[in-house]
Amino acid sequence: MLTTLNAQLRAPGLAALILRISLGVLFLAHAWLKIAVFTPSGTAQFFQSLGLPGPLAYLTIIAEVLGGIALIIGWQVRVVSLALLPILLGAIFFNHAKAGFFFTNEGGGWEFPAFWAISLIVLALLGGGKAAVTTD
Repeated sequence: MLTTLNAQLRAPGLAALILRISLGVLFLAHAWLKIAVFTPSGTAQFFQSLGLPGPLAYLTIIAEVLGGIALIIGWQVRVVSLALLPILLGAIFFNHAKAGFFFTNEGGGWEFPAFWAISLIVLALLGGGKAAVTTD
């Protein structure tokens, strides 16, 4: 019976589906934050305050929207996961690292973006899973 239950709990295709949709929604939410709350020009100013080129903010927003949609529908999941990784590594190194580890620290630490980056790596290794538009 334990062997049967163990076999039933192994569902890597379903796990990949849940992970990719969750990550896709997170990317869309963060893009929406940059568009609706901070505004694209405000986001560009923030990027400049970190020493980054302002136009990189617009590219980041576009990547988050298109990448989020691609993950949700399951299009080129391995490639898209790896392509989105620099956004999170940039967030860690240019913004959150100075605030320490915990995301509850003032300025938000690097805990959450690091976990998000690791999740992208895991998804790149798993592939799109069930109901993906393209297979990897």
